[in-house]
Amino acid sequence: MQDDWYLEYEIHKDRPGLLGDIASLLGMLSINIVTINGVDTKRRGMLLRTSNPQKIEVLSQLLEQVDNITITALRSPKIVDRMAVRHGRYLERSREDKRTFRFVRDELGLLVDFMAHLLSKEGHQVIGVRGMPRVGKTESIVASSVSANKKWVFVSSTLVKQTMRTQLEFNERSNEHVYIIDGIMSTLRSNESHDMLIREIFRMNATKVIEHPDIFVQNTEFTFDDFDYIIELRNNPEEQITYEIVEKGMEFF
Repeated sequence: MQDDWYLEYEIHKDRPGLLGDIASLLGMLSINIVTINGVDTKRRGMLLRTSNPQKIEVLSQLLEQVDNITITALRSPKIVDRMAVRHGRYLERSREDKRTFRFVRDELGLLVDFMAHLLSKEGHQVIGVRGMPRVGKTESIVASSVSANKKWVFVSSTLVKQTMRTQLEFNERSNEHVYIIDGIMSTLRSNESHDMLIREIFRMNATKVIEHPDIFVQNTEFTFDDFDYIIELRNNPEEQITYEIVEKGMEFF
């Protein structure tokens, strides 16, 4: 069985032939390069594959002798590693909460790829999506569901018209579904039947995506401890995500 590994190194001096030297070491060890990309101006990442973990230990020792580079990572690849190599940039992650990842609208391709990876996981998980109106939250969730080959169900939404479900159809109950919940609709315009459905969905062994998670947590018994990931989407890096408009009415959202 072949395993994937993530190799990342910092370049101190990008001399001619440096990449060739590293590729030669990998070739001599029969370690395959699956993907290679620069992840910023001074770092390069590689996704490697080998059936012999001992070769990775040998590779680590040999790379320590290569001039002009410092190894910054050699490990089993995390999702952030795969995204970095595939898209050539790091995911922006909150220092305060490692579950929180930040994107801007120009990075919708990266966002959809990242979310599709999350949605492809089996079992119970809860993902929160923050963002101002019409920034592309719902569209990104649907596109990610398609990419992950998952069906999606709008439990509550304002995408086309106001949706407030009180029950699921029989064919809508499976771990192959992604349940999309608008945290504003499901709390400020809810009723008892809808509340019961939300609790039922949270007990299901499937993925739940909550738009406006702050409003959802503020007005339900659920907490941020129930969330596995938080995604923030902005029109630009300086944009503030605020819910002041909720106090004036929901039409804007």
